[in-house]
Amino acid sequence: MLYLKREFLGLFLVLIACTSCKVNYRTISFVERDIPVKPSYENEDNWAILPSKYTDKLREVSNTATQELEADVFYVYPTLITSKKDTRWNVPIEDVEQQEKVLYKAVHFQASAWATSGKVYVPYYRQAHIRSYRMLDSGGKEALMLAYSDVKAAFELYLKKYNNGRPIIIASHSQGTTHTSLLLKDFFDNKPLKKQLIAAYLVGIGIDKNEFESIKPMSKPNETGGFVSWNTYKKNKLPKKYERWYKGKVSSNPVTWNNAKSSAHEDHKGFLFSNEKIYTQALKLQVIDGMIWTTLPRFPLRIFLMFKKNYHVGDVNLFWKDIQKNAELRTKSWFENK
Repeated sequence: MLYLKREFLGLFLVLIACTSCKVNYRTISFVERDIPVKPSYENEDNWAILPSKYTDKLREVSNTATQELEADVFYVYPTLITSKKDTRWNVPIEDVEQQEKVLYKAVHFQASAWATSGKVYVPYYRQAHIRSYRMLDSGGKEALMLAYSDVKAAFELYLKKYNNGRPIIIASHSQGTTHTSLLLKDFFDNKPLKKQLIAAYLVGIGIDKNEFESIKPMSKPNETGGFVSWNTYKKNKLPKKYERWYKGKVSSNPVTWNNAKSSAHEDHKGFLFSNEKIYTQALKLQVIDGMIWTTLPRFPLRIFLMFKKNYHVGDVNLFWKDIQKNAELRTKSWFENK
């Protein structure tokens, strides 16, 4: 039975997406008979991405034969089930609409950033609806832990069947980071697997600097064995619940990857836009307590972002090329120092 005995509420309460505005969701009680069928990760159909089943776009981005890569990337995607009218707490992994969002949004614009550093593994999982974060005591906790049970099962299968002692990058965004934070505690923190951790990119959720005992925030571009984390907002703007969700949380610089509190346009390596073009020197940022502020990115149709304050959906692809190059550097560094 999946009931919560874990102290995770503080972590779950810091999700950005959609919680700063008033939204009325249709909902039903969380009952076991409505839980979608548990997936078996022995079945390759239950993986969005395996090294043997890349999408054409991911294969193009990786720009190398997967067998040549010596590291692995385990990526967990963000919340994709957000409709106010959708009363489901968890989405079945067979849901075709959700599968397409995973493959052609999350994988292409996020997971692809790590594809030149390692073989990519992306499990489908019974993702919790976005309202779970707002309704923790009305079914949300159960829905989120159900989702995590899939991520955990997929990772266990990955270790058993695919890993073979290879170093690992953990990458995630938003709800994905909710789950990978628990994954790090269950499998890496003060455990033998820690020695295989290249880096954890825990994006889109506020993470305390002491969230883990042996996995610490990294402050050098070539550092390994720790984590980086950030949440993106428009310059000089703060969320209404900044004090509760972000203040005091880790705020890594995803351009310089060190303790610099700002970056210039010329430092920025590239923003992957929806037209699939990469725009270099597109933004400059400022690191504040618990968040990063960015200028309005330079790209076509930027005028439509003039009034947008929350850049959560762009936490990864705004820094896509920066992440790609940093992951390559950390992977190289891990092998040099093993």
